[in-house]
Amino acid sequence: MIATGLDPSFLAYLSFTFILVVTPGSTTAVVVRNTLEGGRRAGYATALGAALANISIAVVCGLGLSVLIALWPGSLSAIQIAGGLFLAFLGVSSLWWAWHQPDGGIRMPLEPGAPARSSAGAYFGDGLAINLLSPVIISFYLSVVPTFIPAGASRLYYPLLASSHVGLAFLCHSAWATGLHAMRRWFIAPWTRRLLQTLTGLALIGLSARVIL
Repeated sequence: MIATGLDPSFLAYLSFTFILVVTPGSTTAVVVRNTLEGGRRAGYATALGAALANISIAVVCGLGLSVLIALWPGSLSAIQIAGGLFLAFLGVSSLWWAWHQPDGGIRMPLEPGAPARSSAGAYFGDGLAINLLSPVIISFYLSVVPTFIPAGASRLYYPLLASSHVGLAFLCHSAWATGLHAMRRWFIAPWTRRLLQTLTGLALIGLSARVIL
């Protein structure tokens, strides 16, 4: 049967997942940067893209990514390296913009809420890409989620756990977008955005090294 909110396993899972999603990571860095550039809508679009990536990974892992890894053990390492290199690329790109642009390449339009890029789809794509190649999310669904499924649980238990993670992560990223939107006035000076881009780049490169090593 499906566990209820009183199930100790489910409560433990929610606690663990909450700690995971509120800990700032690569997705948070991209949500923050995009919110400062394009406002609250840009941040929400980024969070929505990340949520779709989480759903996709949950479905793929549930349908048989674990089988692929069992047949080809090196596939998880390949995913880990690819994800780490992608984070490194984003980090280097951020540092390049910080070095070559007075505002770090983060442009804040004069019109309230007007996006700096032509379409919200660009911000959505950022969130989608950053999580699709995240070895942390893939490992979470392959090695962490199964440990919280009790013996004899319904087949709907895994979707329950997955949807809980997706929902908590989306709420957390949306909260970052809401909070940073209210703080955009603190980043009017171009040097503040250049500093943010530098810190974002260094954080992404640090995460990249941690993932690969």
